Amino acid sequence: MPVLVRHGLRRASVFSSRFQKLAQDVLDAAGVPKYELSLVLVADGRMRSLNRRYRRRDASTDVLAFPLRESGRSVSALLGDVVISVPQAIRQARTAGRTVEEELATLLIHGVLHLVGYDHERSEREARRMQRKERQIMHVLPPLPLLIKPLASRTTGALRTKRARQGDSKSR
Repeated sequence: MPVLVRHGLRRASVFSSRFQKLAQDVLDAAGVPKYELSLVLVADGRMRSLNRRYRRRDASTDVLAFPLRESGRSVSALLGDVVISVPQAIRQARTAGRTVEEELATLLIHGVLHLVGYDHERSEREARRMQRKERQIMHVLPPLPLLIKPLASRTTGALRTKRARQGDSKSR
């Protein structure tokens, strides 16, 4: 399989095969369907460690990309690694009023575009170019599947119960 999905998440579970399909769709839309991709889903602590080590920024971030291409030339079939912080994606989705799946797809697209040479930090013009490409790819993706398995927990159960009671009181 050209897309390898790994995760070290303790509080979330993912549908790896659905992430693989989504990532392959993103690679196709980005014009690099033959390349392989490593997608790593992590928690904030691991992301902070990676950001500190490779970017000298002592804070978590949403996505990091580690290309294996040098000056536009590939040294292997592996395009590179995209690392996404799932907790950060969840927070950003809530803030932006999007689904977690939409946010994860957006971050995956962003990471893949970095791997193929886009860099929004280079200039305003490049940032606009990258945003246009992100929107274009998001627009052509098929409907997003559920990417994170809902976990049953006391907190989740209590939230469902509270919502059910609120629904009951509203229907009276």
